[in-house]
Parts: sequence; C-alpha cells; structure tokens
Amino acid sequence: MLFKDARIYQILFLCLFLVLGIGTRDWTLHPGMIGVAIVTCLVVQWGMLLVISHGSWVNTKEHEPKDEGQKTNNTKQRTKDKGAFISLLSALITALGLSLLLRTDHYSTIALASALAILSKFLLRVQGKHIFNPANFGIIAALTLTHDAWVSPGQWGESSWYALLFLGTGGLVLKRVGRWDTTIAFLVAYAGLEAVRNVWLGWTWDVWLHRLMSGSLLLFALFMITDPRTIPNARIGRLIWAGAIAIFAFILRNYFFVPTAVFWALFALAPLSILLDILFPATRFGWVAPDYATDEVMNRGTDVTSTLGEQDAHPTITGFNA
Repeated sequence: MLFKDARIYQILFLCLFLVLGIGTRDWTLHPGMIGVAIVTCLVVQWGMLLVISHGSWVNTKEHEPKDEGQKTNNTKQRTKDKGAFISLLSALITALGLSLLLRTDHYSTIALASALAILSKFLLRVQGKHIFNPANFGIIAALTLTHDAWVSPGQWGESSWYALLFLGTGGLVLKRVGRWDTTIAFLVAYAGLEAVRNVWLGWTWDVWLHRLMSGSLLLFALFMITDPRTIPNARIGRLIWAGAIAIFAFILRNYFFVPTAVFWALFALAPLSILLDILFPATRFGWVAPDYATDEVMNRGTDVTSTLGEQDAHPTITGFNA
C-alpha cells in the first residue's frame, strides 16, 4: 500500500464520506462545526501530549546519569516529538468521526464532545490501554450532558451504493490492520438476530435487508467497533466482544426502541475488553513500526515489538476507528 500507516487511508475515506454526505444527502452540517471539532481534538491531543511528555522528561532527567551527555536527551526528544506528531492522526480521525455522526445546534457542544473524547484516551486507561472508543465516548457524553445533541442513524438512508462504498473502503483499512474478524462477528450476530425476529414476526425479507443496509450501521461496524486500540487483543476475545455488542444493541433497538442502540451498546460493553484481555492474553496492536514509538511519552513501561499487526509498536490511538 502507498502509506504505511492505515490511519492515513482512514482519514481520506472519512473526508470522502463527509463530502458525499454534505453533497448528496443534503445534511444540515455547517463547515464551522467540522472546523471546531478538528481544532478542539488536535489542540487537546497536543496539550495532553505536552503535559505527559514534560512529566516523562523530568522523571528521566532525575534518574539518568549525568555522564550520558546532552546527545542522548536530544535523541530522545526528537523521537518523542516525531511520535507526538504522528499521534495527531488519531485525534483527526476522532474529529472526523464526530463530524460524521454527531449533530448539534451549538459550537460549544461539539467542542465539549471533542475535548472529552480526546481526554478519555489519556485519563481512562488500564495498563496503558484506553477503555473507550474516543468518538463513541464523545457522542455519549454529548447526548448525556447536553440538550442539543443528537445522532441520526438514518442520515445515510439505505442506498446500496453507499453500502458498497463503505464495505470497499472499510475493507481496505481492515485488511491493513487485520481486524476483519470483529466486523464479521458483529454483522453476522446482529443479522442473525434480526433474521430470527423477522421470521418470528412473519415479515418479508426485504424488511430484514432494509434494516441491515443502514449506512450508519455499516460505518459503525467498519470504522468504530474495529478500533484496534480499544478492542480485545486476542481473536477469541474480539469474537466474544463483538457478539456481545451485537446482542445488546439488538435488545436496545427492538425492545427498548433506542435508535442509537449500537453506540450505547459499545459504550456500555467497552470495559469488557479489559476483562477479555485478562482471560485471553495476546500481544497488543500497534499502528506503525517502532521508529515512531512514543512509549516514553504516553505509555511508560509497556513492551514494544517490531511487527505491524497484533503488536504494541507504540501507544498512539485512533479516534473514530480508534
């Protein structure tokens, strides 16, 4: 592939979705909202990195022998700066994800959602792994804490060409990060439950297909639930986790009539990922090779490895897929 970091493709695809949504779906989405989300996410991400980097530099300086020289410090600082810059990709993904899914009437609300989304990555962590998908956390926070935020699950309609677009672009990213199993497990479980309900109620199969062709559902399955930095590390854990989210989302949607069921299900079951990591230990995912590593900046004490895939090359975090 042209880019080594799959997040670059994700950013390009999310930008494409925004352009298509505004241009073809007649969204009432003001460009200013997108700008506020992007600026807020980047500023908060950079600010938190500076805070953590400063604390790491102070601790390192206190314990480092004086005869190692200034050259070692300069090399470490360059590595940190490079990793910090690369990690802004994740913040940008979070901003684009919020812009795609969250709707609000006030700039302050989108700014609040964006800030809390990024802060959740740094403040809500277990053993260096953040618990919640940042964009999902920001959406739930805005829905809970404000009165002018909403999510429109049907904003994409059920056009088949949107589904093909999402599947194609999502497939490219998932092929790169190796997380197809999570999407397949979620969609199979959710589609199976909807099929059983469809048969039980005696509905025709076009109703079943209509419920599964939602663009927002496919965006969720391809670009949010697959965030490799928040999902379980082991494949068996991911399958159990995705299945549990599908079951809970099905119950919320069909028995409690929650239109944003998938987002609430992901939020509620996000901590389950930590338990599954304990039950099924596996190496952690890393976006890029160790030359971008920022362990000393964000995740001191975590082992790093050198292979892209199910490795913890560095602790940078995605936003929407992240």
